[in-house]
Amino acid sequence: MFSALFGSVELGIIYAIMALGVYLSFRVLDFPDLTVDGSFVTGASVAAAMIVLGFNPVAATAASIAAGFAAGCMTGVLHTKGKINPLLSGILMMIALYSINLRIMGTTSETSIGVPNIPLLNSETIFTAISDFTKNIGIDAPLNSLLSSVGLGGSLPSGWGILLFMLIVTFFIKWLTDRFLKTETGLAIRATGDNQRMIRSFSANTDSLIILGLGLSNALVALSGALVAQYAKFSDIGMGIGMIIIGLASVIIGEAIFGTKTIARTTLAVIGGAVIYRIVISLSLQVEGLDTGDLKLITAVIVIFALIMPKVMEQRRQKKRKARRYKERMQDLHGVNGEGEAIAASKAD
Repeated sequence: MFSALFGSVELGIIYAIMALGVYLSFRVLDFPDLTVDGSFVTGASVAAAMIVLGFNPVAATAASIAAGFAAGCMTGVLHTKGKINPLLSGILMMIALYSINLRIMGTTSETSIGVPNIPLLNSETIFTAISDFTKNIGIDAPLNSLLSSVGLGGSLPSGWGILLFMLIVTFFIKWLTDRFLKTETGLAIRATGDNQRMIRSFSANTDSLIILGLGLSNALVALSGALVAQYAKFSDIGMGIGMIIIGLASVIIGEAIFGTKTIARTTLAVIGGAVIYRIVISLSLQVEGLDTGDLKLITAVIVIFALIMPKVMEQRRQKKRKARRYKERMQDLHGVNGEGEAIAASKAD
């Protein structure tokens, strides 16, 4: 069980980068961007294709970020310059990316015809390098000894390097996101998401802000796709299906549990939501009768639960507030009546 939860946390931290990208488009820009389903695969396919062709994994990951940024900018151009509905812009870009991703993965074949899958089983990736590095410096043995001392010796992970590396990377990206959203451009993007007409009245170019915001959002999504491909050791044309729902689930779960009072707290909530989502999925698949084919159904149930529960909790809080105010008013009223009766009694005497 501990080993399964460890893998869920590890994968949740990687997917948290994608959730931060969805947060930028869905919450900050108020843009329902379905490009995510395509740009996630774009990041994975660019990274996988370049690694197979012999490029350095870090360079391949950087190229996937650039490809995701370009895809997001194209969606922004379709919406702002082409005056296409936001939802339709994302769908069109997602469909176009399907063929583009096949072509990208096809660069690894001799005929350059699109291929739907690239295995990375025998290739050097960022994570193989990180695992080798942490084994050489010897941090796995002390951590596993510590877990053995508390009674978890039967299901220890093989290595801690990937988790530690991804924690550093993800929280660095969170820090950059927080800093960016507090800059003049970041504040303008947030204002554009809140009220485009108002920010346009201050002579701000909302079109450029939307394009930039969507570009950054999909760059993070593509980065997550590149890392997931290297973690899972394959890139597949179908690995992006339903990714927008997973991102939304992470954002909604995180916001419901951790709150959204500040930008830093909200981005932390998104990361926490992504990890919790993965843990819930892992625990659900342990239930007898459920298998991996039920993953989409479980995801839909989790999202529905995350959408309904905050409203139910808010309604309960409102009822409690009303009951408390009613009780205070009744106590005040009894107090006034008591004073009146005392005054009347003194005058009668």
